[in-house]
Amino acid sequence: MKKVYLLYSFLVFGLFACNQKKQEETLPTKEQPNILWIVTDDHRYDAIQAFNKMLTGNEMSQLGYVESPNIDKLTTMGTTFVNSYCHAQGCAPSRASMHLGRYPFRSGVYQFEYYNNMAEHCEPTLPEQLANLGYQTTRIGKLGVRLKTIKDGKSASHNIYQNNFDFKKLRKEGFTGWGKDWFHELDGEKLEKPLKSVRFFVTPEGKFEYVSKELEETKPEYAGTAKMTMEKYDLLRHYNSKKPKSDYEGGILAGVSSREAGKTRDGYYVKIFDAYLNNQNEQFSFGSQAVEHIDETKPQFFYLGFDFPHTPVLPPASYRERFQKYKYKVPTLDEKELNTMPKQLKKLVTNGYTDHFTDEEKQKMIQDYFAFCAYGDALVGKAVDAFIDYNQKKDKPYLIVYVNGDHGWKLNDHGSVSKFTPWDIDAHNPIVVVSSDKEKFPAGKVVKEFAEFVDIAPTILSSAGADLSVEKFEYLDGIDMAEQVSGNATKRDYVVGESHHITGPRAFIRTKDYVFSIQTRPNTKRGGDIQWALNQTYDELDPALYHMPSDPNEVNNLAFDDNYKDIASKMKEKLLNIVLGDNRIEVDWGAKATGTEIYRSNFASGAHDYKLEL
Repeated sequence: MKKVYLLYSFLVFGLFACNQKKQEETLPTKEQPNILWIVTDDHRYDAIQAFNKMLTGNEMSQLGYVESPNIDKLTTMGTTFVNSYCHAQGCAPSRASMHLGRYPFRSGVYQFEYYNNMAEHCEPTLPEQLANLGYQTTRIGKLGVRLKTIKDGKSASHNIYQNNFDFKKLRKEGFTGWGKDWFHELDGEKLEKPLKSVRFFVTPEGKFEYVSKELEETKPEYAGTAKMTMEKYDLLRHYNSKKPKSDYEGGILAGVSSREAGKTRDGYYVKIFDAYLNNQNEQFSFGSQAVEHIDETKPQFFYLGFDFPHTPVLPPASYRERFQKYKYKVPTLDEKELNTMPKQLKKLVTNGYTDHFTDEEKQKMIQDYFAFCAYGDALVGKAVDAFIDYNQKKDKPYLIVYVNGDHGWKLNDHGSVSKFTPWDIDAHNPIVVVSSDKEKFPAGKVVKEFAEFVDIAPTILSSAGADLSVEKFEYLDGIDMAEQVSGNATKRDYVVGESHHITGPRAFIRTKDYVFSIQTRPNTKRGGDIQWALNQTYDELDPALYHMPSDPNEVNNLAFDDNYKDIASKMKEKLLNIVLGDNRIEVDWGAKATGTEIYRSNFASGAHDYKLEL
């Protein structure tokens, strides 16, 4: 009996020791900080005075006056990575790279496709990894990550955050100044068939004003409502030879919000966040949505995804009126630039062409954009203040990661609006990290070495206590930015990326002095012709090469200049080896996001070593 008892005791102790070890491997021993991650949308770096000062020595944009006291303050509180770059200059693929911690050519997510987590190479997203580390995770606002899962052979929705405030539901309840949605009923009346993609504005009284050609044609009582909104909100819609002037279509590049400051969509994001932090009930609700209350026994991870200054560009009247007194220097398109511009980038410029706008229209477009940025800056400040106050009251450590845009935005730069290119104005997005641990992220420090969006996930995970050296985090493509601060990180000679939307598949590599980009595929079909670019002539790769010191606005394409032949050749070889040959992954996800078969190309394993001598 004694032997049995001893054996039993040994087994119990062994199991306890094994479980204890497993727990110690997954849960950190130090107190984990509460984390706030903020991402803005289509946000140019030159809309921030502090970034301009760091990069050019002047606080104002080359275009003119900008205002950003709250984000400027963030840079004094923490460490600014002023030369951080996104990898794909479109909302969905850029947000995927941040949430997945992987380059597009390693995740297989290149544009606005829906994808699933059942492919063999997939790993948990950043919030899911944080949940594994004991965090309670909450998302407020725009997500843009189109991740699904597969159930019973069909793609199904998949929440990567535990708590979600999704404005697709709240906007129909009037918690916004504008929106776009399907309507099955209108003003309390059930419709015979749903109206698709109805745009609308919401007045301060909660009245909906609709913009729908189909609605006006089927219900005469709504005739003229689109024209009314154009005049009432002074809207400037995008138009050119491909997009003629219309009361119904075209992205809104300028105008005034139907709501006052604080009661717009972004304003409600901050109201929800502040109310959630101060909630004392067992459950928290806002409008029709309810989520679990904050579990004080767990560290918290909050993701705040703002919509500003993404179109529709509609600053509140108080901000718009203030910025209308400033006159801006409008970028203009030189025909010489078009003559040397690569076909893919010319396609983008043609699609988003704005150089035909009148001087008044161009001024309005820029004034309202920077006014919208200034309004958003105030909201960022309120959210940060609420978060720091929450942590100080509870005596908790904290981390704030502020990302200035999922990519940039053109304001007639290169004669166009929109994004989607490797040009600096589209791809350059500084990051600020503020921590209660000032040794890790010192106040007021500026890091000018390159950083990338894939660094965000490892930085947050490391701060949360994850050991990035263990096998389960090997898939992460970035580095912990704290290592850059301490000087322990490998110095990057370049940053890379690849984007497929609008321009078609195009990859870039950027050094301190040069940026080089080429076409990587003949089309966006996944799986076939992965190594297409290896077998094309230089001309067929549609190359672009810009020398930043002498040409900071990237106007003069040197790809065919004999004086830069060797530089272009070295950059082309390095870029192709990285994006095509160092563990490239493509997946034909399919229209319903059920694809899981992986196509790989790994002929130059290890090529991505951050080293490039020119």
